[in-house]
Amino acid sequence: MGKMILASSSPRRAEILKDYKLEVIPSPYKEKHTKTAFSYNYVEDLAYNKAKAVANLIEYPALVIGADTVVVLGDEILEKPKNELEAFNMLEKLSGKTHKVVTAIVIIDTKTGTFKKNTTTSNVTFENLTKKMIKLYIEKYKPLDKAGAYGIQELPPGFVKSVEGDFENIVGISSKAFSKLLAEF
Repeated sequence: MGKMILASSSPRRAEILKDYKLEVIPSPYKEKHTKTAFSYNYVEDLAYNKAKAVANLIEYPALVIGADTVVVLGDEILEKPKNELEAFNMLEKLSGKTHKVVTAIVIIDTKTGTFKKNTTTSNVTFENLTKKMIKLYIEKYKPLDKAGAYGIQELPPGFVKSVEGDFENIVGISSKAFSKLLAEF
């Protein structure tokens, strides 16, 4: 099987998968956010492209893991916000509503070129958030590096009404889904 490489700069993914002793190589793939309507193919393609960009750099047998997480409200993808105003607007949109958090995982075998993928969906329902709650959260946590402008693991009490599905998926990657996908190799 060779080495296992996580093609991600996410400290949250690295932490969730720490027991797997993965080498971390941030993917040089530059996401082109031209699509705003959600599809599973879209998020799976992003995960594949992240893994493929690192796999192309590797000259030895390895399994390269790519992942991408998107927050989806209706069919609109809420990517990482570009600034605090965009973060505020995203959180205001999510207030009082249920949204999906979708994480695609792709593993590429550099020796054979084969790949496998898995996509996990969780649902998060936010409480009705006040403008003050949103502003204080953004000031304290600076969530510009997170899809949907939030990290569920750092949200203060009063933000989340309910969660359905895999909590780790919402943080950035499901260890259960990853383990199941890895077993296919």
